[in-house]
Amino acid sequence: MSVEHDVDDVTSDAGWDHQARSETETERLDRNWTDLLQELRVVQTGVQLLTGLLLTVPFQARFGDLTGFQRTIYLATVSVSVASTALLIAPVALHRLLFRQHARRALVALSQRFAVAGLALLGLAVVGVVVLIFDVVTGPRGAVSAAVASIVVFGTLWVGVPLHQRRRSPGGRNQRASSGSRP
Repeated sequence: MSVEHDVDDVTSDAGWDHQARSETETERLDRNWTDLLQELRVVQTGVQLLTGLLLTVPFQARFGDLTGFQRTIYLATVSVSVASTALLIAPVALHRLLFRQHARRALVALSQRFAVAGLALLGLAVVGVVVLIFDVVTGPRGAVSAAVASIVVFGTLWVGVPLHQRRRSPGGRNQRASSGSRP
């Protein structure tokens, strides 16, 4: 998929925005960028705190007591947390490097992808922390139960509910674009 296009059908979205909001393409891209920045502000602090706390774990007295499995889970969790941090902060670096290059479309499209990938990795990092904590405190069975529960919660709230809402939208994106209605 080219970065010249948003994740969704940009033509119908732009048509709806122009009809319903009287927005130009530039105004729509500016609004999309502002919306994305607000969302990233919410998540960046959390992912940075999680990563920072994970980086301190090896310096704790009980770290040497971890089993090989627990160390593997820890290292995998640190890795996805660091990758999530990088992806969720990447739009800022991208903006700085594209500043005054008239590349708002590419900036919004790439940043959207970075944000979605960063959120997916953040979810994995939180599940990894849950597995590690439950394995240390309750053992492998508790860790598996907690992992499954965490995956169900994140999957439901971050994927299931939004996709369900999207399907419930009257007629989907194309009808909204042509009729001017929006949920």
